[in-house]
Amino acid sequence: MADITLISGSTLGSAEYVAEHLAEKLEESGYSTEILHGPELNELSLQGQWLVVSSTHGAGDLPDNLQPLFDELSAQRPDLSGIRFGAVGIGNREYDLFCGAIKQFDQLLIDLGAQRIGDRLEIDVLEHEIPEDPAEVWLASWKALL
Repeated sequence: MADITLISGSTLGSAEYVAEHLAEKLEESGYSTEILHGPELNELSLQGQWLVVSSTHGAGDLPDNLQPLFDELSAQRPDLSGIRFGAVGIGNREYDLFCGAIKQFDQLLIDLGAQRIGDRLEIDVLEHEIPEDPAEVWLASWKALL
């Protein structure tokens, strides 16, 4: 089992790229990782550490590949007290619901008993053309909390 499971939700690929970059950096630090792009609930261990990376599309909506997991978690309401997680959102601050997808996912995980490690990162693509850069900076402080 991986030390950290990275879960990405992406419409155009930016969250996948960020998740893959963070996995590479974690592995360089000695962690084992598993990357799941839009997994189903039965693919996930309900124990351990997750790192959720999601873009936002539309009016604060979850990406199509992450919506099914969100719906499964909402419907089944599993006990996630064995999960510690980090949350990285990618969005555009010009929209009212900036990083709305990661905010929804973060709140659902907390509601189901998971414990967030550190602060949620919200990346504005207008400010950071390459979202991997601020994500890597954030990862350094996040790893210190593991």
